[in-house]
Amino acid sequence: MDPVPHPKLSITVPVNTPKIPSDATGKSPTMKRSSIYVHVPYALIDEHLDFILERSINPEIAFSGDSLDSLDTRKLADIAGILARHGIGTTIHAPFSDLSPGGLDRLVREATRTRFSQVMDAAEILRPSVVVFHPGFDRWRFGGARDRWLRHAVETFAPILDRAVKLGTVVAVENIFEEEPSTLRALLDALDSPFFRHCFDVGHWNLFSKPEMEEWFADLGTFIAEAHIHDNHGLEDDHFPLGEAAIDFPLFFSLMARYAPDAAWTIEAHSREAVQRALENLAPYVEER
Repeated sequence: MDPVPHPKLSITVPVNTPKIPSDATGKSPTMKRSSIYVHVPYALIDEHLDFILERSINPEIAFSGDSLDSLDTRKLADIAGILARHGIGTTIHAPFSDLSPGGLDRLVREATRTRFSQVMDAAEILRPSVVVFHPGFDRWRFGGARDRWLRHAVETFAPILDRAVKLGTVVAVENIFEEEPSTLRALLDALDSPFFRHCFDVGHWNLFSKPEMEEWFADLGTFIAEAHIHDNHGLEDDHFPLGEAAIDFPLFFSLMARYAPDAAWTIEAHSREAVQRALENLAPYVEER
């Protein structure tokens, strides 16, 4: 779930500005430049910045707790300026290890809210199109306390959403261990904002979800602001390049075109070679888009 990309391939992608509906104030989330992104841990930005600029890669910058604790905001502002001058957009992946926005333990929730606030501080500098968060629900931990989980999760995300609206940034909650979409839908409905949306991870869906993909999209498809794209055989979170394992990607992209045609697409892969293959395999779908 924390791939380290080292891509070689240059790919031309179309400029695409998603038409996300505005809220009651008339303000709308805005997406940057192209809608194709590649996952890059913040700890590796220095190592790969020249490559990102040469290839005009839009990074989804993933922050860990350690990287937030040691964050040099002046350096981050310099990186943000460099990317902006090159016309490169960003999304952010918030930290998730050991965190639980709807956790039943107060101290766990407080730690989670601290991390989420820190990542929004970084978002104020980077001005990403989307910030992706893990909602943290699974039925083995919260099945008997779903209402309490939802109440706590709403309390955690409400101030994050307020900050995102001011930035014009979308908050997107990603499916992880959810076996069906009802808890995500309950959270989306409770916060009820065009700035609070869903990040559909097709690899996690293949591992954990019981409904067919069509059923998931019928419930949450119109909420999708971003998709994480990687493949597996339904046994491990392998992060293979799309089209190299068991997921039906023609179906996935047809559903994306129907329900979320303007969503960001984010490649998640573990190596330079894997990212290269993923971009090659993605190219026909980019051309169709």
